[in-house]
Amino acid sequence: MPTLRTAEVDMIKNNEDLGINLDMLEEKREKPAIQEARSKAMMEKYYNARVRGTSFRPGDFVYRNNEASHAEDGGKLGPKWEGPYEVTEALGKGAYKLKDRDGKQLPRTWNVSHLKKCYVHGM
Repeated sequence: MPTLRTAEVDMIKNNEDLGINLDMLEEKREKPAIQEARSKAMMEKYYNARVRGTSFRPGDFVYRNNEASHAEDGGKLGPKWEGPYEVTEALGKGAYKLKDRDGKQLPRTWNVSHLKKCYVHGM
C-alpha cells in the first residue's frame, strides 16, 4: 500500500538534491575545523596578552635554579636558587652562557626558565 511520502516523491528532483548535498558535504565538514581554529586563536591571544617575557643581556646577574643544576642536594630545606652568576652571552631563544664569581665559564648553556634576575651591583 503506497504512503503519501512514497507517492509524492519526485525521483529526478530527489537525485538533484542528493547531488547538491554531496557537493556541500566538504563545506559542512570544514565549518567545525574553521570554528576550532578561530577558538584556538582567541585562546592563544588571551594567554599571550598576559605572559611577561624574560630576557637577559650580557653583564646581567642571575640566580640559577638548584633543581635544574643538581649542584647541591639540600633536601627539603635546602636552597632553591644558587649564584649569582653573570650572563656572558645570549645565544637566542632563551639560551644563555654563564660564568661564576671566579670568572670560570659554566660548561653548558642555561635556559631562561631556570634563571631569575639577581639585583647586585657587582661581584
